Amino acid sequence: MKELLFAGESSIKAHALFVGQRLDLKDFEKSNRLASAPLVVTAGTNRCAVLFRYGVVVYFGLSMIEEMSRLSDLKPFILEPFDQHLESEEVEIVTDKEKQEGPEQSVIYLKIYSIERIQLIADILAKSVVLSYYETNIANSFDRIDPLAESLQRGGRSYHKTRQLLRHIGDTLITHSKMVGRVEVSDKPELLWEHPEHEHLYHKLMVEYELRERHVALERKLDLISRTAETLLGVLQANRTLRVEWYIVILIVFEILLTLYEMVFP
Repeated sequence: MKELLFAGESSIKAHALFVGQRLDLKDFEKSNRLASAPLVVTAGTNRCAVLFRYGVVVYFGLSMIEEMSRLSDLKPFILEPFDQHLESEEVEIVTDKEKQEGPEQSVIYLKIYSIERIQLIADILAKSVVLSYYETNIANSFDRIDPLAESLQRGGRSYHKTRQLLRHIGDTLITHSKMVGRVEVSDKPELLWEHPEHEHLYHKLMVEYELRERHVALERKLDLISRTAETLLGVLQANRTLRVEWYIVILIVFEILLTLYEMVFP
């Protein structure tokens, strides 16, 4: 099957989809497997798909109708599926023995189709769609933070909304940290240890999709959100402490006045 993969085709489409938080791959690992780490399975005649545990599937050489059919079959294995495929990445792959392997003008050129090359391309596309998903989520988190920060600057006291927002930010940070760590964007795929001849192709793809730069930017934004949440929590606690102190002062003053009243009017 590996030798017949995309036989007679000089150009195919690769399409990555972020379908859910996790994929249960146990059953896939037992059958229809062409390779592992990452897992490559058959997907129709001379076609394949690469599956990742962190919820991404990358189809190679399938039409849109075929992809929809395969996604329907995949649903029972998707844990915490998204209502819709929020992020996707698509690229054309062309075989040309005269050109250097790597991306060029939105096309990835290969000398020949091989499982190892397919795995490398799938790894890059999968990481790219996951990063895109979290980049969007973090942008939304900033949109929620800005109005609150402005409200606090104006002396607003939306304590209830502040607590809700802080819980939201906390949940977002935990989810992002787990997913970004699980995807391991900065780590090289295991297959490069066995096939170092593809190191140059992988490096070119990493540069083309700016994975390291995007990962670093994502971590910085996560850190900023974390520090912002801590600051807002500090402001909230300070305001609450000030209110309690005023209550105590009022009680003390009231007790003093009561004592003076009893002294003047025994």
